Amino acid sequence: MSDLEKSLLFGVFHDEEQMMSATKEFKDRNIPIYDVYTPFPVHGLDDLMGIKRSRLPIVCFVAGGVGLIIAIYFQLWTSAHSWPLNVGGKPFNSFVAFIPVAFEITVLMGALTTVAAFFIACRYYPGKKTDQPHVRVTSDSFVIAIECGNAAINTHLVRNVFRKYGVKEISKRGVVQ
Repeated sequence: MSDLEKSLLFGVFHDEEQMMSATKEFKDRNIPIYDVYTPFPVHGLDDLMGIKRSRLPIVCFVAGGVGLIIAIYFQLWTSAHSWPLNVGGKPFNSFVAFIPVAFEITVLMGALTTVAAFFIACRYYPGKKTDQPHVRVTSDSFVIAIECGNAAINTHLVRNVFRKYGVKEISKRGVVQ
């Protein structure tokens, strides 16, 4: 096993409540959880694992603000400075006429930047190979991964906690960080 590889113990559950109970017991016993894989979002799991709130809404807000400024500036520049046309006697810097385009550019910039930030944060890129801990984790199984390479973690205790909550399968393997 190389330095970039971790040894993990995977517990596969078929019931959401059993997985949540096992996760809570690992947290109560201060056994560090490497990750929990679920086929759908499970309410309360992030809080139970101690995952911080995502910063994607901040990225979306800032990108939307930048998009709004760019849209207003570009429309003002084109209609009042670069190519001023008097249409229907309106003033060149009529902000009311800028609202629909500014709104659309704001939403577009916010959405595209947020999606790009999500892919960067999750390290998703074209051609990336998936590393699923279990083949059914995307359909109906829940998997808890415990890092067991640390000498302080008792793998026997981890296996007992898995069995206590009705684990269907326990496997051990290494994953590349």
